[in-house]
Amino acid sequence: MHNLRVSLVQGDTRWHDPAGNRDYYGQLIAPLHGTTDLVILPETFTSGFSNDAIGNAETMDGPTVAWMREQAARLDAAVTGSVQIRTDAGVFNRLLFVQPDGALRAYDKRHLFRYAREHERYAAGRPRLTVEWRGWRICPLVCYDLRFPVFSRNRYDVERPGDLDYDLAIYVANWPSARSYAWKTLLRARAIENLCYVAAVNRVGTDGNGLHYAGDSAVLDFLGHPASECTDEEVVATTTLLAEELLAHRRRFPAMLDADAFELKG
Repeated sequence: MHNLRVSLVQGDTRWHDPAGNRDYYGQLIAPLHGTTDLVILPETFTSGFSNDAIGNAETMDGPTVAWMREQAARLDAAVTGSVQIRTDAGVFNRLLFVQPDGALRAYDKRHLFRYAREHERYAAGRPRLTVEWRGWRICPLVCYDLRFPVFSRNRYDVERPGDLDYDLAIYVANWPSARSYAWKTLLRARAIENLCYVAAVNRVGTDGNGLHYAGDSAVLDFLGHPASECTDEEVVATTTLLAEELLAHRRRFPAMLDADAFELKG
């Protein structure tokens, strides 16, 4: 396990403009070639968080999946973020994790934001996803998932003594500034309780519904301390996650050995 370079891409997503957003975010990440291992884009980065964008949902054969594969190959880094994807089972708020060789894993947002009636338009995902990338196990999650700690619980892996399910949790979001205190507080809690790094990307600006976003994207270490913090401006911030410091903390403070055993159902 080696150090991992993570780039937070905190942008002002264009409203209902997939082609414009691909161009916009493409320009933001273009300088990252050779300087990062993982590029993290916000939730619904091609449209903004909109129930009305469902009409323009793409398929897995659409232009955004192709664009993400192109970016990952060009940057020699994994690229992740969520988009609206239409399938036979409905439209999902789907996080895509794309590697430079074109390999793709997907996680469909489990917890739909009832307060904004997301549950009336989108289908809910079920299983949690863990991906392995450059020696790190990564659990990617989407926005509202942050409020449900049981779902993101980092469990002890009995088949790999001393290890947990994942080393890094990712949260991609459109989290309005009115609830920014909850965003910052819950991110720290997830890092501390799960003995892991957390990398979280939120958007900035004001969307087509008039909601303002303060950014506050961050990388937090396993103690909840910020390794990188963004303000409310467009920025691309790259941080190196230190593998040995994470493993040493787990050796010093093996709280995972005292965790309750449980299974998630449904």
